[in-house]
Amino acid sequence: MIFEKRSTRTRMSTETGFALLGGHPCFLTSQDIHLGVNESSTDTARVLSGLCDIVLARVYSHSTLEELDKEASIPIINGLSDLYHPIQILADFLTLQEHYGSLNGLTVSWIGDGNNVLHSFMMTAAKLGVHLKIATPKHGTQLVLTSDPMEAAHGSNVLVTDTWVSMGQEEEKKKRLKDFKGYQITMQTGSVAKPDWTFLHCLPRKLEEVDDHVFYSSRSLVFPEAENRKWTIMGLMVSLLTDYSPKIPHAQVLISGLLLVRHDT
Repeated sequence: MIFEKRSTRTRMSTETGFALLGGHPCFLTSQDIHLGVNESSTDTARVLSGLCDIVLARVYSHSTLEELDKEASIPIINGLSDLYHPIQILADFLTLQEHYGSLNGLTVSWIGDGNNVLHSFMMTAAKLGVHLKIATPKHGTQLVLTSDPMEAAHGSNVLVTDTWVSMGQEEEKKKRLKDFKGYQITMQTGSVAKPDWTFLHCLPRKLEEVDDHVFYSSRSLVFPEAENRKWTIMGLMVSLLTDYSPKIPHAQVLISGLLLVRHDT
């Protein structure tokens, strides 16, 4: 497990899950490994291929994952990069499937930053028959479908947001908080959603992103969502390390189409 960026859920779900499967997880931070500094990513990938069976890497740059995958002879899992966060999306959709019984036809509304989690939602939703509506500010994002949170929330089953200030963006905090004014998810936001609407957040959460009335309400699925990080990463590792094939077609699509870092994804 290579972690250039700290994490609670990704580290704990992977460590405890892999141990339950009978494996031995090894945790490496940027202080423990020479990735791309004293040793190239190419050399690191080849060394780890001889010492490990699988690597989960949580990195700043997606190009680091691509280089590891190109040079490694073992599976490389994207534990998060600046471009995607696919293992979070596995847990999110498992949580929604458990809650609603089916994913097909659900409408998910993303209200917040156009970040790596959103990119993974966009990569996944159409594969599962899920409608996706997005509200992001007019400035500083790559894709703008609407800048009106209420428009995005209208008629939706699921309201989702994430941190407005990611690690590495601390210097932009003041401007970002100003840009995202009015984007806090509240019960008023949910008032235009469907009667059975629920809320997701990949955590950790800040009050400006969603208020306590929503975050700690019965509509919030954030803690089952966090727990499902463990079960989904276990399923992924079993799938990659054995000849096991998921029995649910949607899960197979997720695993084969999203989680391996390949150049055709």
